[in-house]
Amino acid sequence: MADTVLYEVSDGLATITLNRPEAMNALNIAAKVALREAVESAAADEAVRAVLLTAAGERAFCVGQDLKEHIGLLAEGSQHVMSTVAEHYNPIVRALTEAPKPVVAAVNGVAAGAGFGFALAADYRLVADTASFNTSFAGVALTADSGVSWTLPRVIGPGRAADLLLFPRSITAKEALELGIANRVVPAASLRTAAEQLARMLAEGPTVAYAAIKEAVAYGYSHSLAETLVKEDELQTRAGASQDHAIAVRAFVEKGTPKYLGR
Repeated sequence: MADTVLYEVSDGLATITLNRPEAMNALNIAAKVALREAVESAAADEAVRAVLLTAAGERAFCVGQDLKEHIGLLAEGSQHVMSTVAEHYNPIVRALTEAPKPVVAAVNGVAAGAGFGFALAADYRLVADTASFNTSFAGVALTADSGVSWTLPRVIGPGRAADLLLFPRSITAKEALELGIANRVVPAASLRTAAEQLARMLAEGPTVAYAAIKEAVAYGYSHSLAETLVKEDELQTRAGASQDHAIAVRAFVEKGTPKYLGR
């Protein structure tokens, strides 16, 4: 993988770091390819039990498409101009949302456009008090991509999502918390430590149950109660057959602390 994205696996935790701080972690083609490969690797690797998505530098998590590169590609008439949605953004978002393990986004600064989309695709967003969010798309005469039209209404409701998409503006960390975009806001100086602690806690947890929870929530949002109850039965049967469930029950009876295996 290119050094535009760093990838490390340690004790069941895959840490993916966007690494173009000088460009506010804007997404050029190299970064998009590297990020896609990293996210897909983490999602598929059975040794990975949780994913931490973060970024280098203090100014930005990711400001989305690298517009300098984009302008050059437009001038060249390159086939990569809009095919990047299908080639890069869609696979990245699907890997994040469909990964059978929890994904934590540590948002250290500005998250705009696709950067906002990637944060929304995570299961949990830990946000620095200096961070901000912006949909940005309409500001450059584009529509939402990177899953934002699906994730944002589910997080804050369709009315508020339409407002933020039609009238892009900077959303502070405080407002993001009030809207539900941020799960928790922490001082910027302690973000990395807090994010690693949270992600490692998830990496040591009941991975099969976490995967089932992700699937149940995504399914239940777009299906009837009757259909969702059937899905819950299916998923609970799967979780109940896991080694981690047996470990948890035994630890509960013995008044001990379960040490999960992730299977």
